[in-house]
Amino acid sequence: MTATLDTSAVLAVVFGEPGADRVLPELAGGAISAVNIAEITAKMVDRGFDWTDARAAVNRFGLSVAPFDAPLAFASGSLRNGTRARGLSLGDRACLALAQRDRLRVLTADRAWGDLDLGVEIEVIR
Repeated sequence: MTATLDTSAVLAVVFGEPGADRVLPELAGGAISAVNIAEITAKMVDRGFDWTDARAAVNRFGLSVAPFDAPLAFASGSLRNGTRARGLSLGDRACLALAQRDRLRVLTADRAWGDLDLGVEIEVIR
């Protein structure tokens, strides 16, 4: 694994948005939190996908899905103070906690992450 993928990065691929070309090479074997999988599925359903089709599409990417276990949950919670002012969600913090744990860079489309200093490399895809 070379990168942890945020919900917004995967959705850029799903919906053909700008920055998708930077994410595509990272999909197969890229790390993602189970929380982010839930967010991706929900956004796809919001845009008219049947949830089983959404699941099949995401599974085809070959992502390595990390369970949101107690250590990651606590690590995500510990990021709250440092990210609250930027409005980061639980999914955002789950992604960042996973990147910290696995010492991987993060790909995101969320510009609010651009200058966060959390001990991981953050690559904003657009």
